[in-house]
Amino acid sequence: MSTRQQIAVIDIETSGFQNQGGLIVEIGIVGLDLETGNITNEFDAIVKENAFSERHARNPFGWVFKNSDLNYEDVASANSLDSYMSEIQSILDKYPLGATAFNKQFDFGFLKSRGLKIKELPCIMLTATDLVNLPPNPGYNTPKWPKVEEAWEYFFPDTEYVEAHRALDDARHEALIAYELYKLGELKI
Repeated sequence: MSTRQQIAVIDIETSGFQNQGGLIVEIGIVGLDLETGNITNEFDAIVKENAFSERHARNPFGWVFKNSDLNYEDVASANSLDSYMSEIQSILDKYPLGATAFNKQFDFGFLKSRGLKIKELPCIMLTATDLVNLPPNPGYNTPKWPKVEEAWEYFFPDTEYVEAHRALDDARHEALIAYELYKLGELKI
């Protein structure tokens, strides 16, 4: 399979924000064929970083454990993130056009701080912002950045979707949004 007209779409789940000491707990990567819209699963793993402990399941951490079917025990018994790094880098390297994510700054901030090299494409969320055109947050005069479900509702109003907050499932849905943006000429590759 040629990846000449394909990009990678990445989603991660974390135990919290990076600046608070949050850790990566799951990574999903899909390939998106820009000619056909076909999506292929590339990577799907629950991962454990060395510093992961029970504190990552408690406030201010643990949001993902309360808002998905992922639980602390899944992560505690997972293989280390380090054991997957060369495989993940190899997947990213096979997409010469690059990779994107929904809220790319969040996902890529974590991944690049762990040493991964990513050829970055425009952010799906930021690219969708003006099209989705949500009312501004209080104190702002520009459209609010859409959540995945809000962007989904804009592009696929007849298909119900509730974000699972599981990396591979989220990446697959985000890739569908990216494809719609690409077909409209909004996502510049």
